[in-house]
Amino acid sequence: MRKVNVSIAGQEYTMVAEESEDYVRRCAGHVDSQVQEIIRSASLSRADAGILAAMNIADQYFREQQTSENLRRQVKDSVEEAAQLKNELSEARREIFKLQNKKA
Repeated sequence: MRKVNVSIAGQEYTMVAEESEDYVRRCAGHVDSQVQEIIRSASLSRADAGILAAMNIADQYFREQQTSENLRRQVKDSVEEAAQLKNELSEARREIFKLQNKKA
């Protein structure tokens, strides 16, 4: 575990994480930019801006999860279709071989 000091909306926080310092700073930077954007666009307290930023980040997370799931489903369908086409190709090759041998 490592401790990383970060600043979010002008407030200093000490984060304890297993991830790298760079990763923790990137996360904090993302949260900070979300909170700062909300504070600039609406006259809200840091706490309220933090809640709205958390909701925005949660929304982004769930949308990305759905996108990821859709992509996984598409890949699975494509793999299944490729396997089916491979089977059909093998069957067609067998039929061609049989037809060629009947002619001979």
